[in-house]
Amino acid sequence: MYAQMVKSEATQEDPEMLAAFQARIDAGEKIEPKDWMPAGYRKTLIRQIGQHAHSEIVGQLPEGNWITRAPTLERKAILLAKVQDEAGHGLYLYCAAETLGVTRDEMTEMLLDGRMKYSSIFNYPTLTWADMGAVGWLVDGAAIMNQVPLQRTSFGPYSRAMIRVCKEESFHQRQGYAVMMKMAQGTPAQKAMAQNALNRLWFPSLMMFGPSDADSTHSVQSMAWKIKMNTNDELRQKFVDQTVPQAEYLGLTVPDETLNWNAEKGGYDFAEPDWDEFFEVITGNGPCNTERLAARNKAWDDGKWVRDGLLAHAQKRKMRKVAAE
Repeated sequence: MYAQMVKSEATQEDPEMLAAFQARIDAGEKIEPKDWMPAGYRKTLIRQIGQHAHSEIVGQLPEGNWITRAPTLERKAILLAKVQDEAGHGLYLYCAAETLGVTRDEMTEMLLDGRMKYSSIFNYPTLTWADMGAVGWLVDGAAIMNQVPLQRTSFGPYSRAMIRVCKEESFHQRQGYAVMMKMAQGTPAQKAMAQNALNRLWFPSLMMFGPSDADSTHSVQSMAWKIKMNTNDELRQKFVDQTVPQAEYLGLTVPDETLNWNAEKGGYDFAEPDWDEFFEVITGNGPCNTERLAARNKAWDDGKWVRDGLLAHAQKRKMRKVAAE
């Protein structure tokens, strides 16, 4: 199905239809699945929503490793609830993408063969319990910064899915910050563990917003179509401005010697991430890329009998229904 859609992109689209479509976008209307849309708009949405869905699913892996090792029963229950939420987010987003004509199986196959990506942050290891705090605080905090504006995105199913996702992500961020606060107020060793987690995950979290605007190949068109509402650099700046005071409250130090409040712009000046590292990670050369994709491949292969069983059951029900008619 997806291959047929890609092949059809060679067809020249009517300029009048393109102009009418853009007028609807500019007027703030929502585009629904049965509405006419340019092939590029559909393709961009499938790429973005698919990547978002894959990120939610892959994001369970570094956290799932800590469920049995959480320090208390309460922490285990909280982390388990959070991992379950991430699975639900992935399902909401796969459903939104399916309204565009691509199946969940096709998106999964594109992830496994490298045609689709997931967030670079999940290719970094979670080495200590403090990392569960830093992931909730920083990674989910960056996710919220990205996702709250998407509640206003132009594609209706994506916009509506983000409402519930953002509510649950706010819980995840508070959970992470609570862990960091507990660690920072604990023993010197616990505070050092929290500081170490911040040191390792700070710059990877800044990378979550994507490359700098000068190097972003999709931002201009995505913003014209209101698929994205803000540029990468705008969101990164907003994240830094919000997060630095939170770190100061914890008594932790952001690992950036250049960090400085700029009264003129009303925000912090800060160091850019290592973009060479970023592009290495998204091309498959990060610390955990191989491990993460191996886990997804194993899950796909191990789940084949379940998918086959469900399809066979659905086919039998369909045949019984036809026979009854």
